[in-house]
Amino acid sequence: MTELQNLAEALVDAARRAGADQADAMAVDARATGIDVRDGALENAERSEGVEIGLRVLVGGRQGAVSSSDHGADAIAAMAERAVAMARAAPVDDWLGLADPEQLSPRRDAEGLELSENAPEPDPAHLQDLALRAEAAALSVEGISQVESANASYSSRRMWLAASNGFSGGYGRTSHAISAVAITGEGLGMERDYAGEGRIFASDLPTPEEIGILAGERTVARAGARKPPTGAFPILFDRRVSASLIGHLLSAVNGTAIARGASWLRRDLGEQVLPAGMTLTENPLRPRFPSSRPFDAEGLATRERRIVTDGILNGWTLDLATARKLGMDSTASAVRGLASAPSPGNSNIHLTPGNRDQQALIREMGRGLIVTSMLGASINGTTGDYSRGAAGFWVENGQIAWPVNECTIAGNLRQMLLTLVAADDALPWRALEVPSLLVQGMTVAGA
Repeated sequence: MTELQNLAEALVDAARRAGADQADAMAVDARATGIDVRDGALENAERSEGVEIGLRVLVGGRQGAVSSSDHGADAIAAMAERAVAMARAAPVDDWLGLADPEQLSPRRDAEGLELSENAPEPDPAHLQDLALRAEAAALSVEGISQVESANASYSSRRMWLAASNGFSGGYGRTSHAISAVAITGEGLGMERDYAGEGRIFASDLPTPEEIGILAGERTVARAGARKPPTGAFPILFDRRVSASLIGHLLSAVNGTAIARGASWLRRDLGEQVLPAGMTLTENPLRPRFPSSRPFDAEGLATRERRIVTDGILNGWTLDLATARKLGMDSTASAVRGLASAPSPGNSNIHLTPGNRDQQALIREMGRGLIVTSMLGASINGTTGDYSRGAAGFWVENGQIAWPVNECTIAGNLRQMLLTLVAADDALPWRALEVPSLLVQGMTVAGA
């Protein structure tokens, strides 16, 4: 990490020499290997690695940001000059600025969070074996005609953040993933589905056989899919897609949308936005979880917080700029890329589960739609109007009757979220840990 620290701090020093009032910089060392197999043989192998750097400068209330894969001394000096020139041509934003030194996190690494596996990088032959095993398992499911793809991958990313306010810290993160996409039927009757899992530690992954079989079983269950009837029905969002509903709520309480007045929840602070009994928690400090982080992209200490408590909206998700604009404090939620300014984002979301399993909710809904996948979206962030393409299963008399494809579901997020009934089946290890959710009275457009 010393090399990354030196690069980030050198960028900040160069920016100050070039005339920046304030500056922050990132240096990232990333490497990734991905293996795809098909028909029992290697289909594609990809490998990427490299060190990239990014710099943001602030000059008189203006900002500029640049990035580069060239990190020689001359390139760093040129980057700083270019960033300062860009900032001087940018519009003034009085809310911009780094954190005050007393606001900074005392923690400068991820010790205790277990974000990086201390083990040798898996070689391509091992990844290929994992992918082949997932493919073979999917093909072993009766009714599977082919496996479109099976993949195994590994990535490692180390990051260092430095700023002119004195912050300097960094940490690494690893990721292991296995996935498979299976197909059943032919021609117009062809259906596909998938399964995939990712973990920081390889030992936490399901086996390739479990992933392949799940992909096959999900695909076979979709054989013979047809359109559902049109009308107003309850809709059960399976745990595979239910996090998207909570994602829309998170977007609506994001400080960027609130500061612009472009959120359907902009007047609802302190109001009920979820049913009583539901709490939405963010905890960036969960060990071994995919989006955990010890500090945010502005060097502030992350912490657990409740976004919604017992259905009541507690606050917005804020970085420093949006917090200043709204007269509030940052929630240490800043995220950023190498060549972008910080903006608010979330880490490790958890929604209160219910006390019944999915089957109980299916029996309760009686007649309606279970959604297991979605495509396309028309979401109005200002009004909350919601429309998406969907596929899944039709329910009659409290039981799954047939698979469904080619339909559209619509409603308004405000009403949808207030009617939620949660199951107890949230999948672990997710950035958004959300169970299956039953929504009353949505519109289904099918046959």
